[in-house]
Amino acid sequence: MVTQVLSLSRSGLADFVVQRVTAVVLAVYTFCLVGFFLVANVSHASLVAYFTSTPMQVFSTLALLSTVAHAWIGMWTIGTDYLRPAHIGGIATTARFVFQILCLLVLFVYVIWAMQLIWQI
Repeated sequence: MVTQVLSLSRSGLADFVVQRVTAVVLAVYTFCLVGFFLVANVSHASLVAYFTSTPMQVFSTLALLSTVAHAWIGMWTIGTDYLRPAHIGGIATTARFVFQILCLLVLFVYVIWAMQLIWQI
């Protein structure tokens, strides 16, 4: 049995499902934004009204969390696929750990920054 070291994901199937669900959320969010820009008379006032409405703030938060989940699974997969002893030698575990910590740090900063932007009044 293979023991997964440094794995913060549950299983391949769960990761697959999360990737697909987050991709759908991001696609719907993109269509909503494109639809707004195609239909609305875009001005500063209309942008502020659109993005500060509670439904759009909730949807933007969902899109943000979907982006982070999607990115984490993708970056975790890249790290485990390419930071292996066969590719970089004996430092693979350390390199993968540092890579994952840096990815988590960047994603955390992204979430904090974006939440401040989304929920500011």
